[in-house]
Amino acid sequence: MSFTDDISEVLISTEAIRARVAELGAQISADYSGKNPILACVLKGGLTFLADLSRAIPIPHEIDFLAIGSYGPSTTKSGVVRILMDLESSIQDRHVLLVEDIVNTGRTLAYIVENLQTRRPASLRICTLLDKPDRHAIPIHLDYVGFTIPDRFVVGYGLDYQEKYRNLPYVGVLHGTPNIKRQT
Repeated sequence: MSFTDDISEVLISTEAIRARVAELGAQISADYSGKNPILACVLKGGLTFLADLSRAIPIPHEIDFLAIGSYGPSTTKSGVVRILMDLESSIQDRHVLLVEDIVNTGRTLAYIVENLQTRRPASLRICTLLDKPDRHAIPIHLDYVGFTIPDRFVVGYGLDYQEKYRNLPYVGVLHGTPNIKRQT
């Protein structure tokens, strides 16, 4: 059985993702020209997006990673956000672009932004592949958005359900998961 048998709908095609990542790369390159930004990726979901985005940014830049724990193997938030892996680089006086896979409620992202702001970066912007504005529980400013999507549980292109489906080259909706919601 293939993972693709579990997908009820392809929400964003491989081609659409490829085109949008190229557009974001061009915009980010123009905005950060001469600044050597750090692309700080939120693992694990943002890794696929970061890899393609980095290749679409021809200006000098660095890459770093952080991992956040907020809901573990279940799909409901535990209420506790913790840093599981921190950035290796100092971001003080550096231009930082936080690369995220998806923004749902915005709570986890707000926690990350607040934490990174205490480290006094020269600038801090947010780039997300997917945004679900209907799920936002708090106001959050997103500088670069790949796609705005409806409140559906999606997988693929780095996004998972119980650590599966990350390797799909598109963003799709799982069969039989209408009530599952990510809380990040």
